[in-house]
Amino acid sequence: MTPELIQRIAGLLNLSPVQVKNTIDLLNDGATVPFISRYRKERTGSLDEVQIGRIKDEKASLEELLKRKETILKTIDEQGQLSSELKSRIETCFDATELEDIYLPYKPKRKTKASIAREKGLEPLAKIIMKQQERDIEGRAMTFVKGEVETVEDALAGGRDIIAEWINENEKARNMVRRAFDIGAVIKSKVVKSKEEEGEKYRDYFDWEEPLKRCPSHRLLAMRRGENEGFLRLSISPDEAGILERLDRFFVRSESDCGRQVSLAVKDSYKRLLAPFIETEFANAAKLKADQEAIRVFAENLRQLLLAAPLGQKRVLAIDPGYRTGCKVVCLDAQGNLLHNETIYPHKPQEETKQAARKITSLVSAYQVEAIAIGNGTASRETEHFIKKLRYDRELKVFVVSEDGASVYSASKVARDEFPQYDVTVRGAVSIGRRLMDPLAELVKIDPKSIGVGQYQHDVDQKMLKESLDTVVESAVNLVGVNVNTASKHLLTYISGLGPQLAQNLVDYRKENGAFSSRKELLKVPRMGAKAFEQAAGFLRIPDADNPLDNSAVHPESYRVVERMAGDLKCTVAELVADKSLQEKIHLEKYADGIIGIPTLKDIQAELAKPGRDPRRGIKVFEFADGIYKIDDLQVGMILPGIVTNITKFGAFVDVGVKQDGLVHISQLADRFVSDPNEVVKLHQHVKVKVTEVDIARKRIQLSLKDVPQD
Repeated sequence: MTPELIQRIAGLLNLSPVQVKNTIDLLNDGATVPFISRYRKERTGSLDEVQIGRIKDEKASLEELLKRKETILKTIDEQGQLSSELKSRIETCFDATELEDIYLPYKPKRKTKASIAREKGLEPLAKIIMKQQERDIEGRAMTFVKGEVETVEDALAGGRDIIAEWINENEKARNMVRRAFDIGAVIKSKVVKSKEEEGEKYRDYFDWEEPLKRCPSHRLLAMRRGENEGFLRLSISPDEAGILERLDRFFVRSESDCGRQVSLAVKDSYKRLLAPFIETEFANAAKLKADQEAIRVFAENLRQLLLAAPLGQKRVLAIDPGYRTGCKVVCLDAQGNLLHNETIYPHKPQEETKQAARKITSLVSAYQVEAIAIGNGTASRETEHFIKKLRYDRELKVFVVSEDGASVYSASKVARDEFPQYDVTVRGAVSIGRRLMDPLAELVKIDPKSIGVGQYQHDVDQKMLKESLDTVVESAVNLVGVNVNTASKHLLTYISGLGPQLAQNLVDYRKENGAFSSRKELLKVPRMGAKAFEQAAGFLRIPDADNPLDNSAVHPESYRVVERMAGDLKCTVAELVADKSLQEKIHLEKYADGIIGIPTLKDIQAELAKPGRDPRRGIKVFEFADGIYKIDDLQVGMILPGIVTNITKFGAFVDVGVKQDGLVHISQLADRFVSDPNEVVKLHQHVKVKVTEVDIARKRIQLSLKDVPQD
């Protein structure tokens, strides 16, 4: 990439050209964003993953623009119309919209009204009209009446068609219309005739209009969904009379008949060509902006969900609750392996409460269960109440776990491969238990769209959504790191430098040769070359390795530095890791050289203090209010404990234990203006909320955090 393009990216992102150049060099060399962010701080000036990701995106956008320029230059050159001035203008243009405007007059066209008029020989007449100097335009038009042109009006109409195309291709005209849309475009939504009853859920948008600029992303996506489902009709337009007046002033230079012909062409051009094109342009831009906002919110929610507190390696009894079909119960060992499964029927219609109670207490004792996980779906509250009433031979914590996506996982190929001999109900219960133990390791097996923490995820650009969510998953997995001896293929796939094939090779090697004893042994995995090892090693942990650094985020390339530190302090690396007083004696400046600088040395020092420590917070038990099981139990004014289940641009959804989440609108999150709900709440946060409205018919609950003391 040329210095000029690097300078352009640096200017756009407010970074130095050196930071941008070095980051691009690393990306071109095959380095991943997590690796660059964590292990190449000296070269990037300590850029974080977001900044590096933006450089990567801008680089891709520029490369795409450069390819488009090549195509345009080649097309115009083949037409023999590429002047040096036009070539220079294209080469120096870096605005995609402007580039397409420049290209429009030369762009190969399908058959249009203007091309048909040209075929009839009417372009000379169009030029005469456009000059607006001819006093008897009808007389001149008569000379063009021949062949397919049967009347004077046919000739004039053809001339206007050609002029309309010229106006459409005029950059100043297009920008004039764009400014009008930008300043005053209004989005209007109308119900499709006779679809009122069928499209009842879109009633709010049956007759709606507002300035496009002020339309929030969730409202735009809701209206577009209604349009796609055939219930709404949308339009975007500015003040038509005003823009036609401005276009007239620009193109009409005479009050003669010619001037009136040009005015007619202006109106036709605007209505038939300019307005539809610019409306589509603005609709696409608004949709892109709404998509980006929705994806940003979804990505932040997903990140919080993936980094939710893990219970850790504990023996778990997990329950997928149900009424008629019973509650599926599984027992898992500390590594998440399935030890036992069966079904109990503590609820109606069977109501085999005593048998179910005996079975649960027996399983807790037999499998030395340390915690119980209950899915939050159908019969969850009743099952939780039943489980908590029982007496056990040990202290047990009971957790309610989100089931979102569990059914998707249980029917997937991943689940079938893991548990070919069990049905979907057993797989779903296992997933619930594993989610409690390690949410990240389990959730990576599920398509992020199915996890249930987004809004309109099926309405946004799917390619953009997948790329964004994959980036979030990759970031979360590499932030936490994985135990190379227990991680699934699906978890390993997201580790920097691995991918599906290398992840599978690593799992196969582990099966054939037993647990890895050191990071060096990773190099024996088929296709694990030096580059893949460089990218992956720092994120792969080996808890029981001889070298304690193998269970840390210290990269193998930096082991020599730690060994020097230990040598200078006359101790072993293991002693240095175990003794904080020794770590405090390290003078980082002494170890800085041309390759490793202070930023990396600070990371190493921090890692020595807590090698392999999970960055996720500790898990807390949550309890819903007693006696609140269904929406009918709610009353306005109640203050209840709840769990934040989803965060959107317009507020947060909170589960208060009645199967229907309530909405805390953004205006009810705090006694101050809140621009982003994430400023106030986080996913899975335990909160206390006040019930402000209950609509049983529509199953809607309105909640508030205002004036509600939090623990």
